[in-house]
Amino acid sequence: MSAPIQTSSSSVTSVDELRYAGMDERKRKRLISNRDSARRSRMRKKKTMEDLANEVTRLKCENNGIVGKINKAAEGYMVVEAENNVLRAQAAELTERLRSLNSFLNCMGLNFEISDVPDTLLRPWNLPCPSQPIMASFDHE
Repeated sequence: MSAPIQTSSSSVTSVDELRYAGMDERKRKRLISNRDSARRSRMRKKKTMEDLANEVTRLKCENNGIVGKINKAAEGYMVVEAENNVLRAQAAELTERLRSLNSFLNCMGLNFEISDVPDTLLRPWNLPCPSQPIMASFDHE
């Protein structure tokens, strides 16, 4: 038979002390200390796991947000690319019309020739940059 355990205000340590009452004092204290240390270690591990699970959830949400932004940017790129293709096709068609008009003018005996559309208008990113910055001014009247 084991001795009854008080539940009113007894702690885990007092339960362990009753359990190890017949052992050598030193060994008993070490076992109780080890048990407390293991309990604290399990609690730390549980807290660490909860923190990591929260971090995983936060990172997944952040990742979903970034993926959404990437998808939105890709959709915008596709729209701009489609618009650019339409504009390139229109520019090619207009250039061909201009050449046809010049050919017609030559056939009519007119030496008036409309020059082709400059390539810089079709490719504005190739425009030469000014060597000096453009300064803005504000006149007070």
